[in-house]
Amino acid sequence: MKLDDDDFTLFDLPQRFEQQRSDIDARWKALQAEVHPDRFAADGATAQRVAMQWAVRVNEAYQRLKDPLKRAAALCALHGQRIDAHDNTAMPPAFLMQQMEWREALDEAQDAAAVEALSEQVAQRRRAMLAELQVLLDERADWVAAAQEVRALMFIERFAEGVDARLHALES
Repeated sequence: MKLDDDDFTLFDLPQRFEQQRSDIDARWKALQAEVHPDRFAADGATAQRVAMQWAVRVNEAYQRLKDPLKRAAALCALHGQRIDAHDNTAMPPAFLMQQMEWREALDEAQDAAAVEALSEQVAQRRRAMLAELQVLLDERADWVAAAQEVRALMFIERFAEGVDARLHALES
C-alpha cells in the first residue's frame, strides 16, 4: 500500500462503479485494523503519526467508495474527467426544465403528502440516473458522459435535501 494509491487500489477493489457495499465495509474494517494508531503505541510518536495519516487516508477513501456519487466522481477523475461542479454547471435544457418543475411543485406543495409524492419522483429519477451511470462507467467507459451524469446527480441530491428539509418542517 502507498498513500498515493487511488481509493480502489488501496481497498483492493476493481475500478468499477458497481460495488458491493459489504465488500467496501469489510475491506475498510480490515484496513482500519491494520493501520489503527493504537497498534503502534509501543513504536513511538513517529510511528503513531504515520499510522494516523494512514487511518485518515483509509477513512477518506471509505467515504468516497461507499457513496455512489462520490465513487463515480472518483472513477471519472481517474480517467481524466474531473467533475468541477462549481465551474461546470451547464446542463441539458430538458434537465433544467425538470428541475424548474420540481422546484415549482415544492413551492406549491401545501401538505406532507404532496412533498412525499415529489420526494418519490426525485428518488425514482435518482435511481434511474444511477443505473445509467453504471452503464456509462462499467459498460461503455464513456467518461465524458459519466461526468455530465454525475454533475446532474449532484443537482438532484441537493434538491432532494431541500425536499427532505421541507418535509421535516411540515412534520414538525
